Amino acid sequence: MPVKRFSIGGMSCAGCVASVEKALQAVMGVESVAVNFAEHTADIEGDFSVDGLIKSVQEAGYDAALLESEDDNAEKEVAEFEYYRVLVKRYVLAALVGVPLFVLGLSGLLPELTTTSGQLIWFIIGVITAFVMWYSGGHFFSGAWKSFRHHNANMDTLIALGTGTAWLYSMVIVFFPGIVPSLAQHAYFEAAAIIIALVNFGAALEIKARGKTSEAIKRLIGLQPKTARVIRDGVEQDIEIAKVGLDETIRVRPGEKIPLDGVVIDGQSSVDESMLTGEPLPVSKKSGDKVIGGTLNTRGSFLFQTKKIGKDTALAQIIELVRKAQNSKPAIGRLADKISSYFVPTVMIIAVVAFLIWFNFSGLPVSYAVVAMMTVLIIACPCALGLATPISIMVGVGKAAEHGILIRNGDALQMAGKIDTIVLDKTGTVTLGKPELLQILPAGKLNSSELLQLTSSLEAGSEHPLAQAVLEKAVAEGVELLTVENFEAIEGFGIKAKVKGDIVFLGNEKLMRRENIALSNWQQEIIDLTEQAQTPVFVARENELLGLLGIADPIKEDSKTAIQRFHQAGLKVVMLTGDHKRTADVIAKQVGIDEVIAEVLPADKQEKVIELQQQGKIVAMVGDGINDAPALAQADVGFAIGTGTDVAIESADIALMRGSLNSVMDAIQISNATIKNIWQNLFGAFIYNTLGIPVAAGLLFPLVGVLLNPMIAGAAMAMSSVTVVSNANRLRFFKPGGEG
Repeated sequence: MPVKRFSIGGMSCAGCVASVEKALQAVMGVESVAVNFAEHTADIEGDFSVDGLIKSVQEAGYDAALLESEDDNAEKEVAEFEYYRVLVKRYVLAALVGVPLFVLGLSGLLPELTTTSGQLIWFIIGVITAFVMWYSGGHFFSGAWKSFRHHNANMDTLIALGTGTAWLYSMVIVFFPGIVPSLAQHAYFEAAAIIIALVNFGAALEIKARGKTSEAIKRLIGLQPKTARVIRDGVEQDIEIAKVGLDETIRVRPGEKIPLDGVVIDGQSSVDESMLTGEPLPVSKKSGDKVIGGTLNTRGSFLFQTKKIGKDTALAQIIELVRKAQNSKPAIGRLADKISSYFVPTVMIIAVVAFLIWFNFSGLPVSYAVVAMMTVLIIACPCALGLATPISIMVGVGKAAEHGILIRNGDALQMAGKIDTIVLDKTGTVTLGKPELLQILPAGKLNSSELLQLTSSLEAGSEHPLAQAVLEKAVAEGVELLTVENFEAIEGFGIKAKVKGDIVFLGNEKLMRRENIALSNWQQEIIDLTEQAQTPVFVARENELLGLLGIADPIKEDSKTAIQRFHQAGLKVVMLTGDHKRTADVIAKQVGIDEVIAEVLPADKQEKVIELQQQGKIVAMVGDGINDAPALAQADVGFAIGTGTDVAIESADIALMRGSLNSVMDAIQISNATIKNIWQNLFGAFIYNTLGIPVAAGLLFPLVGVLLNPMIAGAAMAMSSVTVVSNANRLRFFKPGGEG
């Protein structure tokens, strides 16, 4: 299903998220919706009418616009910056009116309401304040009215009710001061102006801080050059990336970024791929090697042929993946959104109840009841609650992307920190995945060269990783391949084919047993090979063994240290492989793996993961993302380990651009840090509202005679959002590594 990205306008708090989601889900053809309050965007999957969707959002009191390209996103950023400037102007005007009024009031320099001249001055102040409320706070009142028309309530509702009540009460007192006792003859114009100033100031700071969270995306977008040096009809010319087609020849000079994905056809160089993979060392490239758009050519000049353009390039897919993950919500975030949707109506009820209690039972002037109600409305705005999860997810996913870790959704990010068992595939995960043919042991019917010739001829049609080792050896020896007929790959066993009229088998020990080929005289050789971590590959003709090969897949340099990090984090490590049990045991011993499950067919790997889950384990599966797809999908968290454009991002929850197991531990540490950050934000937001509302309602007044000033409530509400955003941005400085 296609996913479209929309910019959503008019969202002011977490309560708005539920309203927007409801409006979007009501549109015919919409399959799934992910609204990001922090970014004010929505990712919508399905086959729907864009115009119909925008109309539905507008009818709910908000606005929407389709983001179709990077230019649209850039325009959105420009619009946000312009809105930031508008907020600053609104804040300054409201502060220029509110702060002097506050200072003059404290100094006793403002006139009393008991004289006609005093009433006139206060009336003028009220009119000026009304202008401030229109210019600096008009968006709160219009937003509240839209919400009211659509039977909703949000942050705008609370601000509008609070400041509107303060202004209206003050104007009544200005015209009719005698209706309340002299102690209650106080106007709250300065409170209304300062509250509006503070909320605008907090929103401006929030936008400023929020902009930093999308730096990972901006950095990724900035990797791709704007032009490519294309050779057409023998002429080199610089052409815009968007106009470059498939199979075009492009020259890359030293120090230039590679514009698109392709294959080197002439020349050689070293390419710095750290921007995408996090791998610090440059990778050598020669004819036939793949190159990734956005990576940096360090030295040497080469020609390559484009194989992927536009949205198909690795960089474009990574950007889309990071964006999608940043917009997704883990379970913890969905809970916060649900609470927020009930929060505003609850606060309005509490404010009314507080007013009624003060009015009927306090024995104090009505101004106290008004202040209590107004303060409850102001302090309870759930902005911080709505920002708590998405802002941390955005930063955490971006931080992971910087380290070559691509997290597909928020649930994977949350679950990664709960893992207690890690299941590792062997080939290409613990080992390099580039096996080498080390020993050729003929049975006597053929010599070593003939056995290599027969084996390489059979392996020429195979896609198995071990086949490459045999073929590389054959090329090095200059072996001429034989004609192979009736080739048949037997999954989990090996190969069956006809060579020179004879049926020939090549594969593992299980294949030999299946074909009733005796191995009793070869047990010592098999033991010797497996004790050296070499996989025995058997070659047989009809019912006789022709010999066996010893193929070893070298262990990655950092596998042992990565597994040590798993153990230090308290994780159990299991190796799941189709390889020979003794070979697997040797490798497991060398790197410190706890448990080995060997000789497992690819189709059975999923069952082994299920067995571990049935034991109550929270399982992560780490594999190559293609052969291990069912097991990766079954695991609580699937890690596809790979490099460059071959990374199988569709088969796992988390894709690792680097070929290192350390990336798995890095992902777990980033997950832990992000979820910890979310809990800090949620705790702060919940505690703030839980403690703030009773204090605002006047709980402390009977005890210490203190009634919370509405201006302090406004400042606290604004700063709570800024605190949440600032705390989330601390994640930008987190560095995975160490013990986890």
